[in-house]
Amino acid sequence: MAYYQPQIRINESIRAREVRVIGSKGENLGVMSIQEALKKSKEEGLDLIETSPNAKPPIAKITDYGKFQYDEKKKLKVAKAKAHTTETKIIQTKLNTGEHDLELKAKNISKWLKEGNRIKLDLFLRGREKYMDFNFLKERINRVLQLVTEEYKIADGPKKSPKGLSMILEKK
Repeated sequence: MAYYQPQIRINESIRAREVRVIGSKGENLGVMSIQEALKKSKEEGLDLIETSPNAKPPIAKITDYGKFQYDEKKKLKVAKAKAHTTETKIIQTKLNTGEHDLELKAKNISKWLKEGNRIKLDLFLRGREKYMDFNFLKERINRVLQLVTEEYKIADGPKKSPKGLSMILEKK
């Protein structure tokens, strides 16, 4: 997954005439011309980095560019770690699936629900099985649900689908 990173302007590539300068220790040095700001950053042996180009006037910080890049990557990594994407896992059963297989499928469903994923439970029907009594088919899909140990809620009830019968489960 590629993240968009805006182009960061440093030193002479800053286009604004004047900038609000933040010093190397985080103090506000006020609004000054770009030449003054560059001179101040050169005196400290650091770079002038435009941190907020859309502000009026743009905000530039006096800091080491390598350290700045490191901090930005660190922030991005933390944000990425906090973002949790919900995956939809699919479990398929058939009318004549054995009891032990159902237990294994229920165990996987419980594990995935605990992780916070959604589960799409499909009762796969072949040929004439698709025209069987709806209540009988619901009862067959409920055999798996009775074995699930984790708390869940039915997000989308049993519905006819091209493959047979489908329902979606979520963590409570």
